[in-house]
Amino acid sequence: MSALLEVRDVAFAYPRPERRRARRFAFAGMSFSVEVGEVFGIIGPNSAGKTSLLRLLTRVLTPARGEILLDGRPVGSLAHWALAREVAVVPQEAPRPFPFTVEQLVMMGRFPHAPARFFETAEDAAVAREAMAATDTLALAALPLEELSGGERQRAMLARALAQQPRLLVLDEPTSHLDLRYQAETAQLLRRLNGERGVTILLVSHDLNLAAELCDRLLLLHEGRVARVGTPGEVLEPSLLERVFECRVVVDKTTSGRPTVQLAWPAERR
Repeated sequence: MSALLEVRDVAFAYPRPERRRARRFAFAGMSFSVEVGEVFGIIGPNSAGKTSLLRLLTRVLTPARGEILLDGRPVGSLAHWALAREVAVVPQEAPRPFPFTVEQLVMMGRFPHAPARFFETAEDAAVAREAMAATDTLALAALPLEELSGGERQRAMLARALAQQPRLLVLDEPTSHLDLRYQAETAQLLRRLNGERGVTILLVSHDLNLAAELCDRLLLLHEGRVARVGTPGEVLEPSLLERVFECRVVVDKTTSGRPTVQLAWPAERR
């Protein structure tokens, strides 16, 4: 395989906070790559830098040093609409209020393919319809987004991203607000998109078990640094997780052979 996304010695720091004792977050030279066709997970505790890293990858933030390459091209050299043709982001949830139907939302994903155009074409409508069919939202097309359940909204946001026809699909905590049923459905959908369409997926998640089950490789962040990159079995190692998350854990294996992480609850006080 070849790298679709490369992060080379990227450094970044937020402005120094006004309060002297407030922590100043920074990346100090981060490097990793995401291969074409893989599912790559980014995990780590709160304030480890997961969201900041996504913002760097999508040009919301600019590195102070280093470079980020997409298929060999510096991300900073791409116009925003050109970057959106290659990279689609699915946020944790849609902004509210958001007075659009599912179909209107999905059609917004076609904008990067003709940023100066005011009206959609028959091709745009066909691509949007295909994206809704792939995410099981076609029957919801006429409904306002505000009337949907959390799982339905998440699938609608994913349909919009697919309508961009990206090479890299970036998901920020895709199951954080979903119940078990919708978590399972989302996981199955991502597997299908990766397996059938060959979409490269970058997944940010607090759910270590979801990441272990879905991802080919994981990047574990700790205080703005890469603690480890590797397969789920290489990264979800008890002593490493205990150091990074500062709690005791038990790592076992599922029937599929993937690692599963459980918190080792302290003994009940008597």
